Amino acid sequence: MDYQQFLAMRDELSLVIITVVLFIADMFASPDAHKDGSAPKLNTAFPVILMALHTVINLFPRPATEAFGGMYQYVPMMTAVKSILNIGTLIVFLMAHKWLSRGDTAFKQGEFYLLTFSTLLGMYFMISAGHFLMFFIGLETASIPVSALVAFNKYRQHSAEAGAKYILSTLFSSGLLLYGISLIYGTAGTLYFSELPDMLSGTPLQIMAFVFFLAGMGFKISLVPFHLWTADVYQGAPTVVTGYLSVVSKGSASFVLTTMLIKVFAPMITYWQEALYLLIIASITVANLFAIRQKNIKRFMAFSAISQAGYIMLGIIGGDAPGLTALVYYLLVYVASTMAVFMVIAVVEQQCDKLNIADYAGFGKTNPKLALLMMLALFSLAGIPPFAGFFSKFFIFMAAFHAGFRILVFIALLNTVISLYYYLLIVKAMYLSQETPQTQYFRSDNYSRAGMLLCLAGIICFGLSDFFYELIAGM
Repeated sequence: MDYQQFLAMRDELSLVIITVVLFIADMFASPDAHKDGSAPKLNTAFPVILMALHTVINLFPRPATEAFGGMYQYVPMMTAVKSILNIGTLIVFLMAHKWLSRGDTAFKQGEFYLLTFSTLLGMYFMISAGHFLMFFIGLETASIPVSALVAFNKYRQHSAEAGAKYILSTLFSSGLLLYGISLIYGTAGTLYFSELPDMLSGTPLQIMAFVFFLAGMGFKISLVPFHLWTADVYQGAPTVVTGYLSVVSKGSASFVLTTMLIKVFAPMITYWQEALYLLIIASITVANLFAIRQKNIKRFMAFSAISQAGYIMLGIIGGDAPGLTALVYYLLVYVASTMAVFMVIAVVEQQCDKLNIADYAGFGKTNPKLALLMMLALFSLAGIPPFAGFFSKFFIFMAAFHAGFRILVFIALLNTVISLYYYLLIVKAMYLSQETPQTQYFRSDNYSRAGMLLCLAGIICFGLSDFFYELIAGM
């Protein structure tokens, strides 16, 4: 065996190394922390520094390569996607500091970081897979630790319930997806992405295989009608984990589905375009209508994430390079905007134990800086210029429009108006409500401030400069 092939897996090797380093550091830093309830010696700064180093080391693309007979593949665009996931994970670590410092979670601090690194490694394998077995191994490597993260607050009923719902949904979706893969192998005789396009002709069995595959991926991305687990899991999971699910997990699954459709199912483009057409309309419309009715802000963000998943699929439906570029850029902006909202939600929850939209009444008076960040992030998610969300939506609409889906783009534009209404409900509560403020003034910790500044810089800079879009387009 040629062990030099492992050198082609630079991102994965780097992540494994920092995971092992963190595991050893955690093992020796606080062996008795769980016994006396004392805070572990493993400081948040250490995993944050490791994650930052990992991000910087793997920030620059390299020539396309493959390893292990084509089961592992790399192209420069994957560097952009993995870097987006790295940045999202880094912000999650910054957001998690205050929460992990609480007495009931302090002894599990190292476990949180190790589980998160494990899920990220699985997402790397999914993104770089050139074979369905490699893809499925990566999928399960990412999904199983996420179930533990969702149920991380094991002494809180909602977290345990959310973990049970997530693992059951994951089991069924993985079963559907694996059954679809088995049908693909049965009809094509191979599972290599490079060989499958010549074997797929759109026979009834292959169409059924694709339906099962798309249903399984629909669960991962939270597309309607495969979205029913999302609101309950988002509400029950720790807010830090909810943010991770919303941006990092969804971002990786969206990119993987895109590459699958373009690489593997290209001969069946007519069939999957029709399927995506219906899924996009259902996801955007249903999510927007249900978001209006939500009182809990985490459930509100769950339906917002479902709606955003529909918009992300607009970049896929054309099946071309401009759509892929628009999708990756959309994910970059989506990470900055959504994580900014969850940063504020997490800080308010930790300081005031408030999770309802009504609790944000007068928030602009008591905490003007946090309210301003929340407003800018919501404006970005709604697609209001000059913030980054406007340009990400513009590029993704343009890609779908040039691909010939003009009616679909029109429907998406109408739904954007609806989304603007329910995003403004929170802004109205913060600035225009005449009720007595439900929160008092407080100061957030330095780690949270650093994460908020990163998100704010992304919301503004990605909208003011086309550098990042041009950089992604050139990969």
